Amino acid sequence: MNTILYYASVISLIVGLFFLLVATVGLLRLPDVYNRLHATSKCDTLGAGLVLLSLALQSEAAVAIRLVLLIIFILVTNPTAAHVIARAAYTTGIRPLIGRSESDD
Repeated sequence: MNTILYYASVISLIVGLFFLLVATVGLLRLPDVYNRLHATSKCDTLGAGLVLLSLALQSEAAVAIRLVLLIIFILVTNPTAAHVIARAAYTTGIRPLIGRSESDD
């Protein structure tokens, strides 16, 4: 059983780190705030959740419960924060980059 938990933990860690890398690349490469928020909120939530799941699989029960609660907290707050940032950007007049080029600004 310990071997199965170990391999599940390693796979979860590798996949989580991959999603965190994709979120970082999306943050650096995408053109406007809305695209960046979309990439980072999705990938960052999944990546952080998988990394914390990997830690929970390797820890004792009391710590694992706290890590699962932290995963739930991230699943709720990360998309909410992205929505608030997108709404603030839209309210201040930042237009989405749909159908226009960066030279139109």
